Amino acid sequence: MGTFVIAQRLSGVYKYEFVSRKGKTIFTSNDFELRFECEEEIEYLKMSIDKCVFMRFRSSSGKFFFRLVLDDREIAVSRKYTTQLLLQKGIDEIVKYACKSEILDFSVPNIFS
Repeated sequence: MGTFVIAQRLSGVYKYEFVSRKGKTIFTSNDFELRFECEEEIEYLKMSIDKCVFMRFRSSSGKFFFRLVLDDREIAVSRKYTTQLLLQKGIDEIVKYACKSEILDFSVPNIFS
C-alpha cells in the first residue's frame, strides 16, 4: 500500500509525496506555506480520488509523466517513467491505494537528533 509523506523543503515550504509500497515516489505535490494545508489536501484527495484527472505527457527526453488535476486545478506532478506501461502502473497504484493510505509527517524536526 502507498503512503503520503509530508516533508519540508529547504526553502521552508511544505510538500507531500505519494510513495509506492516499494518506496518509490509516484508524484510530488505543489508547495504549501503551512503544514496543515498539506494534510487538508491529502484528505480531500483521498475522498475525491474518483474525480481526479491524470493528464499524460511526454518530456523532450522521451520520458513519460502525468499531472494530477482535481477540481480544474493541478495539484501534483509525477516522477518520470521510461515507458507508458510503468506510467499506467503508477496511476493504477494511486487509484487503488490512495484512499486507504496512511500519512507520514517528516516535516517535524527530530527531537532526538
